[in-house]
Amino acid sequence: MTSGNKAVVLLSGGLDSTTALAIAGSEGFACYALTVRYGQLHDCELEAAKRVASAQRVAEHRLIELELGPLAPSALTNRDIEVPKHRHLAEIAAEGNVPATYVPARNTILLSLALAWAETLGAYDLFIGVNVLDASGYPDCRPEFVRAFEELANLATHAGVNDDGNRIRVRAPLIEWTKAEIIRVGIKLGVDYAITHSCYAPEAALACGDCDACLLRKKGFTDANVPDPTRYF
Repeated sequence: MTSGNKAVVLLSGGLDSTTALAIAGSEGFACYALTVRYGQLHDCELEAAKRVASAQRVAEHRLIELELGPLAPSALTNRDIEVPKHRHLAEIAAEGNVPATYVPARNTILLSLALAWAETLGAYDLFIGVNVLDASGYPDCRPEFVRAFEELANLATHAGVNDDGNRIRVRAPLIEWTKAEIIRVGIKLGVDYAITHSCYAPEAALACGDCDACLLRKKGFTDANVPDPTRYF
């Protein structure tokens, strides 16, 4: 198979992954969006992913069912674990401060699924919307992780070891951008952030406004001088 201009994009329905998808599309890729129901408590982010995939007219959007909760408990998968709220932004961004919303090995697993689909499609580019500046406590959002997974991908797949000169590339275009920078780029690319979802503790699809994701999102819109379209309860 030949790659053409195909790319697999991990799409959660959140602000970052939606922007990464728009960037991939702006670079001329036919985007194949992959959303994973990994045991997260709230379906509203999955509905957001469907809206985003439709709005950005991806080549194909797939939803994969994978129950990580029993193996990888987190505040995002287990109601008995409290979602942190009202934290200071400096605390959220502190390196090594792993929050309760971390899902063990999630990005490794999601990228592995994206890699499998990419190899089947004959695609060599994987896009993921990880960001290290706003959430330094997540070990699988760091540049070191992205580089290591790319190396693994080129050792562990037929596409990677084939001597046709192509290499698998793990693209994390937002990894060192602030939320404001991400939003500004997304606005230029026509992203409608009103259809995205970021909140860790929503009620009836309304954002809480107080969890880490909401606080970072609100600050991003403020710093970007862009009206925040998020519906809060």
